[in-house]
Amino acid sequence: MVLAAFFFATMAVGIKIASSSFGLFELVFYRGLVSVVFMAVVLRARGTPFATPVPMMHAWRTVVGVFSLITWFYAISHLPLATAMTLNYMSGVWVATFVVGGAMLYGKSTGQGPLMATVLAGFAGVVMMLRPTLDQNQLFAGLVGLLSGLGASMAYLQVTALGKIGEPEGRTVFYFSIGTTLIGLAGIGYSGFTPWSAVSWQAAAWLIPIGVLASLGQWCMTRAFSRGATLLVANLQYAGIVFAAFYSLLLFGDKIDTLAWAGMVVIVGSGVAATILRTRILPDTPAEDH
Repeated sequence: MVLAAFFFATMAVGIKIASSSFGLFELVFYRGLVSVVFMAVVLRARGTPFATPVPMMHAWRTVVGVFSLITWFYAISHLPLATAMTLNYMSGVWVATFVVGGAMLYGKSTGQGPLMATVLAGFAGVVMMLRPTLDQNQLFAGLVGLLSGLGASMAYLQVTALGKIGEPEGRTVFYFSIGTTLIGLAGIGYSGFTPWSAVSWQAAAWLIPIGVLASLGQWCMTRAFSRGATLLVANLQYAGIVFAAFYSLLLFGDKIDTLAWAGMVVIVGSGVAATILRTRILPDTPAEDH
């Protein structure tokens, strides 16, 4: 999951640069198209069949994943970036709530209270770094942003379900990429393509890396949720905020104040604590606590 967070943060750098020339749906389309081609090559090289015995599970994963993506982009467009990011990163809290709440509903004792505490601590670190704000006239956009985190958590849990039945991670990413491409193409049908004469070479140069980084990030994330401890993985996704902060510092000249540095320490510390707790609670059952 930490590697996935690194790939997604690096991809975000490319999106920030490419967005100067391309529209939202164009970026979604190109990201998905490159990912489809990349994952098709990977599946063919690994000898993994393209056909799946569970098409409806992939369909649901694609629906909730694309829903999360669209609502997040809407939130980014209508809210301060820090607020939109924070609401989307509530996905980790939603995952913890579903896992622990579901176990309690069925009368099971998971012993994962301390792990859930680390997820909440990690989210507190995110809030310390981003410090979200919300005006009264932004309540609807705030609700949409909240739904983006909820949709992401449902996508993560669906990925977990696909992994538990033995579905290859590469095929899961491949079908999600197809869905992303189709949604992006549908959006372009409404907004139109940007003429290549108006595209900077820096933006064009990022199109393929964005798709490849998205594929690698999705692959690592899918593998993490498929084979790892759900609450631990949900916590470690917060590493993406730390990577993004360092990119902002090194590439874009943004400043990181004392509270933000403290938030980074909280995020990293909660991830380390979650890893240690996971090892102590369930040392030999890598995917049984979902």
